[in-house]
Amino acid sequence: MNSQQPKQHLVILGAGFGAISLVKRIDLKHYRVTVISPRNHFLFTPLLPSTTAGKIEFRSIIEPVRRTRKGIEFVQAEAIGLDTAAKTLACRTVDKTAEFPIAYDQMVIAVGAWNNTYGIPGVKEHAMFLKELTDARNIRERVTWCLERADVPGITPEVRRRLLHFVVVGGGPTGVEFAAELDDLFNEELAKLYPHLQHDVTITLVEGGKSLLNSFDQGLRDYTARRFQNEGISVRFQSKVKEVQPGKLVLEDGATIEAEVIVWSTGFAPAGFVQGLSLAKERTGRILTDEFMRVPGHLGVYAIGDCATPASVTLPQTAQAAMQQGKYLATSLNRLARGKAIKPFVFNNLGMLAYIGDNRALADIPKAKLRWRGILIYIFWRSAYITRLVSLKNKVLVLFDWFKAWVFGRDLSRF
Repeated sequence: MNSQQPKQHLVILGAGFGAISLVKRIDLKHYRVTVISPRNHFLFTPLLPSTTAGKIEFRSIIEPVRRTRKGIEFVQAEAIGLDTAAKTLACRTVDKTAEFPIAYDQMVIAVGAWNNTYGIPGVKEHAMFLKELTDARNIRERVTWCLERADVPGITPEVRRRLLHFVVVGGGPTGVEFAAELDDLFNEELAKLYPHLQHDVTITLVEGGKSLLNSFDQGLRDYTARRFQNEGISVRFQSKVKEVQPGKLVLEDGATIEAEVIVWSTGFAPAGFVQGLSLAKERTGRILTDEFMRVPGHLGVYAIGDCATPASVTLPQTAQAAMQQGKYLATSLNRLARGKAIKPFVFNNLGMLAYIGDNRALADIPKAKLRWRGILIYIFWRSAYITRLVSLKNKVLVLFDWFKAWVFGRDLSRF
Protein backbone atom coordinates (compact mmCIF):
# COMPACT_ATOMS: atom_id res chain seq x y z
CA MET A 1 0.00 0.00 0.00
CA ASN A 2 1.41 3.43 -0.91
CA SER A 3 0.70 6.73 0.77
CA GLN A 4 -1.90 7.69 -1.89
CA GLN A 5 -4.21 4.75 -1.14
CA PRO A 6 -6.94 5.21 1.49
CA LYS A 7 -6.46 3.53 4.82
CA GLN A 8 -8.31 0.31 5.52
CA HIS A 9 -10.97 0.72 8.21
CA LEU A 10 -10.20 -1.81 10.93
CA VAL A 11 -13.03 -2.28 13.43
CA ILE A 12 -12.17 -4.06 16.68
CA LEU A 13 -14.97 -5.36 18.90
CA GLY A 14 -13.96 -5.55 22.55
CA ALA A 15 -11.54 -3.93 25.00
CA GLY A 16 -9.89 -6.94 26.60
CA PHE A 17 -6.39 -8.39 26.39
CA GLY A 18 -6.66 -9.48 22.76
CA ALA A 19 -8.16 -6.24 21.51
CA ILE A 20 -5.78 -3.92 23.37
CA SER A 21 -2.71 -5.96 22.40
CA LEU A 22 -3.81 -5.55 18.78
CA VAL A 23 -4.50 -1.83 19.18
CA LYS A 24 -1.07 -1.12 20.65
CA ARG A 25 0.77 -2.76 17.73
CA ILE A 26 -1.30 -2.08 14.63
CA ASP A 27 0.31 0.24 12.07
CA LEU A 28 -1.85 3.37 11.97
CA LYS A 29 -0.20 4.43 8.71
CA HIS A 30 -2.14 1.64 7.00
CA TYR A 31 -5.27 1.35 9.13
CA ARG A 32 -7.93 3.63 10.53
CA VAL A 33 -8.82 1.88 13.77
CA THR A 34 -12.18 2.01 15.52
CA VAL A 35 -12.64 0.17 18.81
CA ILE A 36 -16.22 -0.62 19.81
CA SER A 37 -17.01 -1.82 23.32
CA PRO A 38 -19.75 -1.32 25.94
CA ARG A 39 -16.90 -0.85 28.44
CA ASN A 40 -14.77 2.24 27.83
CA HIS A 41 -11.73 0.90 29.65
CA PHE A 42 -9.31 -2.00 29.61
CA LEU A 43 -9.46 -4.09 32.78
CA PHE A 44 -6.50 -6.08 34.08
CA THR A 45 -8.61 -9.03 35.24
CA PRO A 46 -5.82 -11.11 36.91
CA LEU A 47 -5.77 -8.59 39.77
CA LEU A 48 -9.56 -8.28 40.03
CA PRO A 49 -9.80 -10.61 43.08
CA SER A 50 -7.39 -8.31 44.95
CA THR A 51 -9.78 -5.37 44.56
CA THR A 52 -12.62 -7.25 46.29
CA ALA A 53 -10.58 -7.44 49.50
CA GLY A 54 -9.20 -3.90 49.52
CA LYS A 55 -5.59 -4.79 48.69
CA ILE A 56 -5.82 -2.89 45.38
CA GLU A 57 -8.13 -0.01 44.50
CA PHE A 58 -10.51 -0.35 41.57
CA ARG A 59 -9.15 2.38 39.31
CA SER A 60 -5.59 1.12 39.67
CA ILE A 61 -6.22 -1.78 37.28
CA ILE A 62 -8.14 0.00 34.52
CA GLU A 63 -6.99 2.20 31.65
CA PRO A 64 -9.36 4.20 29.40
CA VAL A 65 -9.39 2.77 25.88
CA ARG A 66 -8.92 6.25 24.42
CA ARG A 67 -5.58 6.51 26.25
CA THR A 68 -4.18 3.17 25.13
CA ARG A 69 -3.12 4.50 21.73
CA LYS A 70 -3.09 7.99 20.26
CA GLY A 71 -4.84 8.20 16.89
CA ILE A 72 -7.50 5.51 17.35
CA GLU A 73 -11.26 6.07 17.46
CA PHE A 74 -13.49 4.68 20.18
CA VAL A 75 -17.26 4.16 20.27
CA GLN A 76 -18.92 3.06 23.49
CA ALA A 77 -21.63 0.73 22.26
CA GLU A 78 -22.53 -2.93 21.97
CA ALA A 79 -22.59 -4.91 18.74
CA ILE A 80 -25.97 -6.47 18.01
CA GLY A 81 -25.60 -7.75 14.47
CA LEU A 82 -23.09 -8.45 11.71
CA ASP A 83 -23.62 -8.51 7.94
CA THR A 84 -20.40 -9.94 6.55
CA ALA A 85 -21.61 -9.70 2.95
CA ALA A 86 -22.23 -5.95 3.22
CA LYS A 87 -19.33 -5.54 5.67
CA THR A 88 -21.55 -3.68 8.10
CA LEU A 89 -21.81 -3.93 11.86
CA ALA A 90 -25.05 -3.07 13.67
CA CYS A 91 -24.49 -1.33 17.02
CA ARG A 92 -26.59 -0.04 19.90
CA THR A 93 -25.72 2.50 22.56
CA VAL A 94 -25.16 1.22 26.08
CA ASP A 95 -28.34 2.90 27.31
CA LYS A 96 -30.24 1.19 24.45
CA THR A 97 -31.69 4.48 23.17
CA ALA A 98 -30.17 4.45 19.67
CA GLU A 99 -28.95 2.03 17.02
CA PHE A 100 -26.52 2.73 14.19
CA PRO A 101 -24.43 0.93 11.53
CA ILE A 102 -20.65 0.99 11.12
CA ALA A 103 -19.00 -0.08 7.88
CA TYR A 104 -15.67 -1.87 7.96
CA ASP A 105 -12.95 -3.22 5.68
CA GLN A 106 -11.46 -5.54 8.28
CA MET A 107 -13.25 -6.77 11.40
CA VAL A 108 -11.79 -8.34 14.54
CA ILE A 109 -14.20 -9.98 16.98
CA ALA A 110 -12.67 -9.96 20.45
CA VAL A 111 -15.71 -9.69 22.71
CA GLY A 112 -14.56 -12.19 25.33
CA ALA A 113 -16.98 -14.51 27.10
CA TRP A 114 -19.67 -14.45 29.76
CA ASN A 115 -19.95 -16.33 33.04
CA ASN A 116 -21.25 -19.85 32.58
CA THR A 117 -24.27 -20.58 34.77
CA TYR A 118 -24.95 -23.99 33.15
CA GLY A 119 -28.64 -23.12 33.25
CA ILE A 120 -28.79 -23.65 37.02
CA PRO A 121 -31.85 -21.89 38.50
CA GLY A 122 -31.23 -18.82 40.62
CA VAL A 123 -27.59 -18.21 39.71
CA LYS A 124 -28.17 -14.94 37.85
CA GLU A 125 -30.66 -13.70 40.43
CA HIS A 126 -28.96 -14.64 43.72
CA ALA A 127 -25.23 -15.22 43.10
CA MET A 128 -22.52 -12.66 42.46
CA PHE A 129 -20.02 -12.82 39.60
CA LEU A 130 -16.40 -11.67 39.42
CA LYS A 131 -15.70 -10.63 35.85
CA GLU A 132 -16.09 -6.84 35.68
CA LEU A 133 -15.04 -4.01 37.94
CA THR A 134 -18.66 -3.44 38.94
CA ASP A 135 -18.76 -7.07 40.13
CA ALA A 136 -15.70 -6.54 42.33
CA ARG A 137 -17.12 -3.34 43.76
CA ASN A 138 -20.43 -5.03 44.54
CA ILE A 139 -18.66 -7.92 46.28
CA ARG A 140 -16.49 -5.58 48.35
CA GLU A 141 -19.54 -3.57 49.34
CA ARG A 142 -21.48 -6.72 50.30
CA VAL A 143 -18.60 -8.20 52.32
CA THR A 144 -18.25 -4.96 54.28
CA TRP A 145 -22.01 -4.77 54.84
CA CYS A 146 -22.00 -8.35 56.19
CA LEU A 147 -19.27 -7.50 58.68
CA GLU A 148 -21.02 -4.35 59.87
CA ARG A 149 -24.42 -6.04 60.11
CA ALA A 150 -23.00 -9.04 61.99
CA ASP A 151 -21.40 -6.72 64.56
CA VAL A 152 -24.71 -5.11 65.54
CA PRO A 153 -25.66 -5.89 69.19
CA GLY A 154 -28.48 -8.34 69.73
CA ILE A 155 -28.13 -10.24 66.46
CA THR A 156 -28.98 -13.94 66.76
CA PRO A 157 -26.23 -16.57 66.35
CA GLU A 158 -28.08 -18.09 63.36
CA VAL A 159 -28.23 -14.81 61.45
CA ARG A 160 -24.62 -13.99 62.35
CA ARG A 161 -23.41 -17.35 61.01
CA ARG A 162 -25.19 -16.75 57.71
CA LEU A 163 -23.87 -13.20 57.42
CA LEU A 164 -20.32 -14.35 58.09
CA HIS A 165 -20.38 -17.37 55.79
CA PHE A 166 -18.83 -16.59 52.40
CA VAL A 167 -19.19 -19.18 49.64
CA VAL A 168 -17.23 -19.43 46.39
CA VAL A 169 -18.51 -21.77 43.66
CA GLY A 170 -15.77 -22.93 41.31
CA GLY A 171 -12.23 -24.11 42.00
CA GLY A 172 -10.51 -22.49 39.03
CA PRO A 173 -7.93 -19.68 39.29
CA THR A 174 -10.49 -16.90 39.87
CA GLY A 175 -12.40 -18.79 42.56
CA VAL A 176 -9.22 -19.90 44.34
CA GLU A 177 -7.65 -16.43 44.24
CA PHE A 178 -10.83 -14.76 45.48
CA ALA A 179 -11.10 -17.19 48.40
CA ALA A 180 -7.42 -16.59 49.20
CA GLU A 181 -7.76 -12.79 49.08
CA LEU A 182 -10.84 -12.93 51.29
CA ASP A 183 -9.03 -15.12 53.81
CA ASP A 184 -6.10 -12.67 53.85
CA LEU A 185 -8.49 -9.81 54.51
CA PHE A 186 -10.06 -11.54 57.50
CA ASN A 187 -6.72 -12.68 58.93
CA GLU A 188 -5.22 -9.20 58.70
CA GLU A 189 -8.12 -6.95 59.67
CA LEU A 190 -10.74 -8.71 61.80
CA ALA A 191 -8.77 -8.75 65.04
CA LYS A 192 -8.14 -5.00 64.72
CA LEU A 193 -11.47 -3.80 63.32
CA TYR A 194 -14.02 -6.48 64.24
CA PRO A 195 -12.64 -8.28 67.31
CA HIS A 196 -16.04 -9.80 68.16
CA LEU A 197 -16.22 -11.51 64.74
CA GLN A 198 -12.74 -12.91 64.24
CA HIS A 199 -13.69 -16.47 65.25
CA ASP A 200 -17.06 -16.55 63.49
CA VAL A 201 -16.12 -15.98 59.84
CA THR A 202 -16.07 -19.03 57.55
CA ILE A 203 -15.17 -19.43 53.88
CA THR A 204 -16.37 -22.40 51.83
CA LEU A 205 -15.22 -23.25 48.31
CA VAL A 206 -17.58 -25.54 46.39
CA GLU A 207 -16.03 -27.49 43.51
CA GLY A 208 -17.86 -29.96 41.26
CA GLY A 209 -14.69 -31.91 40.44
CA LYS A 210 -12.13 -33.82 42.45
CA SER A 211 -9.49 -31.08 42.75
CA LEU A 212 -8.79 -27.37 42.59
CA LEU A 213 -6.95 -25.64 39.73
CA ASN A 214 -7.37 -28.46 37.20
CA SER A 215 -5.05 -26.78 34.67
CA PHE A 216 -2.14 -26.95 37.12
CA ASP A 217 0.23 -29.79 37.99
CA GLN A 218 -1.23 -32.35 40.40
CA GLY A 219 1.38 -31.62 43.05
CA LEU A 220 0.47 -27.92 43.04
CA ARG A 221 -3.23 -28.79 43.24
CA ASP A 222 -2.64 -30.96 46.31
CA TYR A 223 -0.49 -28.24 47.88
CA THR A 224 -3.28 -25.70 47.39
CA ALA A 225 -5.84 -27.99 49.00
CA ARG A 226 -3.55 -28.51 52.02
CA ARG A 227 -2.88 -24.77 52.32
CA PHE A 228 -6.60 -24.03 52.29
CA GLN A 229 -7.22 -26.70 54.92
CA ASN A 230 -4.48 -25.22 57.13
CA GLU A 231 -5.97 -21.74 56.70
CA GLY A 232 -9.43 -22.95 57.69
CA ILE A 233 -10.99 -22.60 54.23
CA SER A 234 -13.46 -25.43 53.80
CA VAL A 235 -13.32 -27.09 50.36
CA ARG A 236 -16.19 -29.33 49.26
CA PHE A 237 -15.14 -31.48 46.31
CA GLN A 238 -17.54 -33.28 43.95
CA SER A 239 -20.34 -30.99 45.11
CA LYS A 240 -22.56 -29.99 42.22
CA VAL A 241 -25.02 -27.13 42.61
CA LYS A 242 -28.67 -27.79 41.91
CA GLU A 243 -30.11 -24.35 42.68
CA VAL A 244 -29.24 -20.99 44.18
CA GLN A 245 -31.83 -19.43 46.46
CA PRO A 246 -31.72 -16.13 48.38
CA GLY A 247 -28.98 -16.68 50.97
CA LYS A 248 -28.76 -20.40 50.23
CA LEU A 249 -26.95 -22.87 47.96
CA VAL A 250 -28.76 -26.15 47.24
CA LEU A 251 -26.54 -29.06 46.17
CA GLU A 252 -27.56 -32.05 44.05
CA ASP A 253 -27.08 -34.41 47.00
CA GLY A 254 -29.75 -32.47 48.92
CA ALA A 255 -27.40 -30.58 51.21
CA THR A 256 -27.86 -26.84 51.68
CA ILE A 257 -25.31 -24.14 52.46
CA GLU A 258 -26.54 -20.87 53.93
CA ALA A 259 -24.50 -17.77 53.13
CA GLU A 260 -25.15 -14.10 52.56
CA VAL A 261 -22.45 -13.88 49.87
CA ILE A 262 -22.27 -16.50 47.10
CA VAL A 263 -19.70 -15.79 44.39
CA TRP A 264 -20.07 -17.77 41.16
CA SER A 265 -16.88 -18.53 39.22
CA THR A 266 -17.35 -21.69 37.15
CA GLY A 267 -15.99 -20.98 33.68
CA PHE A 268 -17.02 -19.31 30.45
CA ALA A 269 -20.02 -19.21 28.13
CA PRO A 270 -20.29 -17.47 24.73
CA ALA A 271 -21.17 -13.79 24.82
CA GLY A 272 -24.64 -12.88 23.58
CA PHE A 273 -23.30 -11.30 20.38
CA VAL A 274 -21.36 -14.46 19.54
CA GLN A 275 -24.37 -16.66 20.26
CA GLY A 276 -26.37 -14.72 17.66
CA LEU A 277 -23.80 -14.99 14.87
CA SER A 278 -24.29 -17.53 12.08
CA LEU A 279 -20.61 -18.47 12.03
CA ALA A 280 -19.04 -21.90 12.46
CA LYS A 281 -18.51 -22.67 16.15
CA GLU A 282 -17.11 -25.49 18.25
CA ARG A 283 -19.15 -27.43 20.82
CA THR A 284 -18.86 -24.80 23.59
CA GLY A 285 -19.94 -21.99 21.27
CA ARG A 286 -16.56 -20.41 20.47
CA ILE A 287 -16.06 -19.10 16.92
CA LEU A 288 -13.89 -21.38 14.81
CA THR A 289 -11.04 -19.78 12.88
CA ASP A 290 -8.19 -20.98 10.71
CA GLU A 291 -4.54 -20.85 11.76
CA PHE A 292 -4.38 -17.18 10.71
CA MET A 293 -7.26 -16.14 13.02
CA ARG A 294 -9.54 -15.70 9.99
CA VAL A 295 -13.19 -16.76 10.11
CA PRO A 296 -13.54 -19.15 7.13
CA GLY A 297 -15.99 -18.04 4.45
CA HIS A 298 -16.16 -14.43 5.65
CA LEU A 299 -13.55 -12.24 3.99
CA GLY A 300 -11.92 -9.69 6.27
CA VAL A 301 -13.38 -11.12 9.50
CA TYR A 302 -11.07 -12.30 12.28
CA ALA A 303 -11.79 -13.61 15.80
CA ILE A 304 -9.44 -13.80 18.79
CA GLY A 305 -9.48 -14.24 22.56
CA ASP A 306 -11.98 -16.09 24.72
CA CYS A 307 -14.72 -15.93 22.07
CA ALA A 308 -12.76 -17.92 19.46
CA THR A 309 -10.33 -20.77 18.86
CA PRO A 310 -8.55 -22.21 15.80
CA ALA A 311 -10.20 -25.34 14.41
CA SER A 312 -6.88 -27.19 14.50
CA VAL A 313 -6.20 -26.68 18.23
CA THR A 314 -8.24 -25.52 21.22
CA LEU A 315 -6.61 -22.52 22.85
CA PRO A 316 -6.99 -21.87 26.59
CA GLN A 317 -9.28 -19.02 27.59
CA THR A 318 -6.56 -17.06 29.35
CA ALA A 319 -5.11 -13.57 29.21
CA GLN A 320 -1.80 -14.77 27.81
CA ALA A 321 -3.46 -16.59 24.90
CA ALA A 322 -5.53 -13.51 24.03
CA MET A 323 -2.47 -11.24 24.26
CA GLN A 324 -0.46 -13.49 21.97
CA GLN A 325 -3.30 -13.62 19.45
CA GLY A 326 -3.65 -9.82 19.52
CA LYS A 327 0.08 -9.29 18.96
CA TYR A 328 0.15 -11.92 16.21
CA LEU A 329 -2.84 -10.47 14.37
CA ALA A 330 -1.41 -6.93 14.51
CA THR A 331 1.84 -8.20 12.99
CA SER A 332 -0.05 -10.16 10.33
CA LEU A 333 -2.26 -7.24 9.34
CA ASN A 334 0.75 -4.94 9.19
CA ARG A 335 2.57 -7.37 6.90
CA LEU A 336 -0.47 -7.87 4.67
CA ALA A 337 -0.81 -4.10 4.28
CA ARG A 338 2.78 -4.03 3.03
CA GLY A 339 2.19 -6.95 0.67
CA LYS A 340 4.25 -9.43 2.68
CA ALA A 341 3.53 -13.05 3.53
CA ILE A 342 2.34 -14.12 6.97
CA LYS A 343 2.89 -17.20 9.09
CA PRO A 344 0.28 -19.25 11.01
CA PHE A 345 -0.29 -18.50 14.69
CA VAL A 346 1.56 -20.68 17.18
CA PHE A 347 0.62 -20.47 20.86
CA ASN A 348 3.57 -20.27 23.24
CA ASN A 349 2.50 -21.57 26.64
CA LEU A 350 4.39 -19.42 29.13
CA GLY A 351 2.87 -21.21 32.10
CA MET A 352 0.35 -20.26 34.75
CA LEU A 353 0.42 -18.32 37.99
CA ALA A 354 -2.07 -18.31 40.87
CA TYR A 355 -2.20 -16.66 44.28
CA ILE A 356 -3.30 -18.98 47.09
CA GLY A 357 -3.13 -16.68 50.13
CA ASP A 358 -0.79 -15.92 53.03
CA ASN A 359 1.82 -14.45 50.65
CA ARG A 360 2.14 -17.72 48.72
CA ALA A 361 1.65 -18.38 45.04
CA LEU A 362 1.99 -21.13 42.44
CA ALA A 363 3.93 -21.17 39.17
CA ASP A 364 3.43 -23.99 36.64
CA ILE A 365 5.77 -23.54 33.65
CA PRO A 366 5.59 -26.70 31.48
CA LYS A 367 8.31 -25.78 28.96
CA ALA A 368 10.88 -25.31 31.70
CA LYS A 369 9.43 -28.26 33.61
CA LEU A 370 9.17 -26.05 36.67
CA ARG A 371 6.45 -26.37 39.30
CA TRP A 372 7.14 -23.84 42.02
CA ARG A 373 5.24 -22.73 45.07
CA GLY A 374 5.66 -20.62 48.18
CA ILE A 375 6.68 -17.13 49.24
CA LEU A 376 9.37 -16.58 46.59
CA ILE A 377 6.83 -17.41 43.89
CA TYR A 378 4.53 -14.81 45.42
CA ILE A 379 7.23 -12.19 44.73
CA PHE A 380 7.56 -13.56 41.19
CA TRP A 381 3.75 -13.43 40.80
CA ARG A 382 3.69 -9.78 41.82
CA SER A 383 6.57 -8.90 39.53
CA ALA A 384 5.04 -10.70 36.54
CA TYR A 385 1.71 -8.92 36.92
CA ILE A 386 3.35 -5.52 37.38
CA THR A 387 5.21 -5.91 34.08
CA ARG A 388 2.01 -6.86 32.25
CA LEU A 389 -0.03 -3.87 33.39
CA VAL A 390 -0.90 -1.76 30.36
CA SER A 391 0.44 1.63 31.46
CA LEU A 392 3.04 3.23 33.72
CA LYS A 393 0.18 4.82 35.65
CA ASN A 394 -1.27 1.40 36.47
CA LYS A 395 2.12 0.07 37.55
CA VAL A 396 2.68 2.99 39.93
CA LEU A 397 -0.84 2.85 41.38
CA VAL A 398 -0.77 -0.91 42.02
CA LEU A 399 2.65 -0.69 43.71
CA PHE A 400 1.38 2.16 45.86
CA ASP A 401 -1.80 0.24 46.76
CA TRP A 402 0.21 -2.78 47.88
CA PHE A 403 2.46 -0.57 49.99
CA LYS A 404 -0.48 1.36 51.45
CA ALA A 405 -2.35 -1.83 52.43
CA TRP A 406 0.82 -3.23 54.03
CA VAL A 407 1.51 -0.08 56.07
CA PHE A 408 -1.97 1.22 56.89
CA GLY A 409 -4.21 -1.83 56.41
CA ARG A 410 -7.19 -2.37 54.09
CA ASP A 411 -9.83 0.30 53.59
CA LEU A 412 -13.22 -1.18 54.55
CA SER A 413 -15.20 2.05 54.38
CA ARG A 414 -18.75 1.91 53.01
CA PHE A 415 -19.97 4.81 50.88
